[in-house]
Amino acid sequence: MSNALEIQNLCKSYPGFKLDSVSFALPMGKIMGFVGQNGAGKTTTIRTILNMATRDSGEVHVFGLDNIADELAIKQELGAVFDEIFFVDSWRIREVEKVVRGFYRGWDTALFAQFLDEFELTTGKRVRELSRGMKMKLMLAVAMSHGAKLLILDEPTSGLDPVARDELLDILQRYISDGERSVFFSTHITSDLERVAEYITVIEHGKIFYTGTKDGLLDHFLIIRGDRSALTADLTGQIIGAATTSVGFTGMIRASDATGLPPGLETVTPTIDEILVHISKGGINKHA
Repeated sequence: MSNALEIQNLCKSYPGFKLDSVSFALPMGKIMGFVGQNGAGKTTTIRTILNMATRDSGEVHVFGLDNIADELAIKQELGAVFDEIFFVDSWRIREVEKVVRGFYRGWDTALFAQFLDEFELTTGKRVRELSRGMKMKLMLAVAMSHGAKLLILDEPTSGLDPVARDELLDILQRYISDGERSVFFSTHITSDLERVAEYITVIEHGKIFYTGTKDGLLDHFLIIRGDRSALTADLTGQIIGAATTSVGFTGMIRASDATGLPPGLETVTPTIDEILVHISKGGINKHA
């Protein structure tokens, strides 16, 4: 299977923060969720992919092309949506199209009009008159009206009500339905991942903790609970993000470490939320 996006050993340093040898790949025709706590490196990674921040080292390829050497060609093939809209508040939607269509040789006015109709956006509306959900739909309409084969979205569902989020996720699923288009989106709303993402990449403190299928992530770990008396030195060393009380403990372990556990311990499949919480508590040294 070919990849829409490939990142290899990507490094980018700022004072007090570093992307450290980040590597992952997004297969063609798939949706990948990009998750981690605030400050983990999600936006820095996205900005570096888009060459809005110059990488220090490593490689970024979009459809096999280098994101710096082939930047102009790549940006004809992708659309980016951020959590804040960058269009001028006083512009009407028809003026948005007039401005952006000149940047894309594949711009399709009829397709843009089709998206506006589907999203119930009228061309006479000003940007400032749109709700947050409608602004997201406008940015998606722009991103998808020039034949983009890859959408890169930074927290697109943040702040949306449940109905607007549901509509946006429907749009993304339809977008990839032909198997030739892909979506890479960062989010902290794990229910969105559970619904639409087949692949997940987890970043923690600038390092990749896990990248692979969503099912693989859920199968890779177990939540473990039990009496504190069962916490042997070996078990303590295997637990990620342990929390203890006066009588018991809970934590996360790799499924591969679950054989030969002391009797009386309970193990259950974690949710994505639980995995992220325990990763945050446990530190990157306990990576998958």
